[in-house]
Amino acid sequence: MKKDAVYTSPYEFKGRIPLKYAIPLGIQHVLAMFVGNLTPLMIICGVCGITANDHALYVTLLQNAMLVAGLVTLVQLFSIGPIGGQVPIIMGTSSGFLGVMRSVAASMGGGVVAYGAILGASIVGGIFETVLGFFIKPLRKLFPPVVTGTVVLAIGLSLISVGVNSFAGGSGAKDFGSLENLLVGFAVLVVIVILKHFTKGITSTSAILFGIIFGYALCAVLGAVLPTTGVDAEGAEFTKAWVVNWSRIGEAAWISIPKLLPVKPTFDMAAILPIGIMFIVTAVETVGDTAGCIEGGMDREATDKELSGAVTCDGLGSSFAALFGVLPNTSFSQNVGLVAMTKVVNRFALSVGAIFLVLCGLSPKLAAVVSIMPQSVLGGAAVMMFSSIAISGIQLITKYGITNRIITIVSVALGVGYGLGATAGAITGLGTNLNLVFGGSGIVPAALLAIVLNLVIPKGEDDRAAEAAAAHMAELKAQKLADAQAKKAE
Repeated sequence: MKKDAVYTSPYEFKGRIPLKYAIPLGIQHVLAMFVGNLTPLMIICGVCGITANDHALYVTLLQNAMLVAGLVTLVQLFSIGPIGGQVPIIMGTSSGFLGVMRSVAASMGGGVVAYGAILGASIVGGIFETVLGFFIKPLRKLFPPVVTGTVVLAIGLSLISVGVNSFAGGSGAKDFGSLENLLVGFAVLVVIVILKHFTKGITSTSAILFGIIFGYALCAVLGAVLPTTGVDAEGAEFTKAWVVNWSRIGEAAWISIPKLLPVKPTFDMAAILPIGIMFIVTAVETVGDTAGCIEGGMDREATDKELSGAVTCDGLGSSFAALFGVLPNTSFSQNVGLVAMTKVVNRFALSVGAIFLVLCGLSPKLAAVVSIMPQSVLGGAAVMMFSSIAISGIQLITKYGITNRIITIVSVALGVGYGLGATAGAITGLGTNLNLVFGGSGIVPAALLAIVLNLVIPKGEDDRAAEAAAAHMAELKAQKLADAQAKKAE
């Protein structure tokens, strides 16, 4: 009886639950984001040539990515002063910066120098977002669902080609598009879909992780029955992209202290401008993630304090991450969906998951296991993950229904903003600096156009009617929840 009085519920943010329940609930969140946390880093390291030319640094960065994600998540859950919203959100390496960072890396010729410039821009951008977080209350009206949804949709669209590139073997692979690479990518995708929709429990919520484990096993089998090398057009022998180099796991240490500043940040305006603008877009995403998490998991609207704390944690966490050579850390939409689905918002359970991430960050051997992942295995998971981001954007856009005003805003923002920005050479006439800001991914121009059009185009009767209907549904939902709680109390 005494235990019953002490323990409460996993559906309460500050509730107390036994450790034996907190561990699986926390690990479940880690499994939902583990791969997604490392994927952006793996892609940018590949673009910069770190993956191929400095494997030791690559493993260090992967190790630090897990450590930083765990530490920043703890700050988000418990807060340090105004930093952190005390909201049930898991933090991790953002995929939203991929398009802009790929563009910056390409323009600077790749290499560790380009990666250092990306880190320097992340430090500056993170500080800017931290300051922005303190002014979130007056700015909140600028970011209704049609704006946040358009931004998220543009991010998803920009990343689909990245996922497909990995699916076919990875950028620069000499057997790019080979039957083996496509087979591995497709097999991983099929396993993920089957686990997601035809199983329950942890195999369903962590379908991506189990799909990738299957991909490793499939590549091991293929390596035993198929030739692992090929000959290029010039007669040189090469190792096929889908082959797993297991020896790198044995070479990695079991325990290692994470390195501060493994890559020296440099501050170049060519990187700071486009990445800095993306931090504004990221703040919009975090507002949306926080609002969705609180509404989906706690059946109420997020407060201004929660939104402000979440955004400031986003910014300062990203600057902190750069000191460890890690890309910006932001709220993870995958975990927002998991909260909405399970209603598990318990801070203790989520903090157990965060501590597990920190422990993973102390073991290079675990990082090495991930670092040897064939690009086609990663691509099989990435195409679905990145496409799901686009679907999340559509869900936000249609939150109040589809009206003529919404159609115009989204059509112009995507057609002109995203279209011109994502089409190589389409805005060459704007000059190098503006091309870095608006070109490459199309995310930034789409975001800016959506914000401007939302301010300029007046709302019609159909817009007001749709918002009123949504508000009425929210009131009914709140009343239903209150009635259920009253009945439970009786």
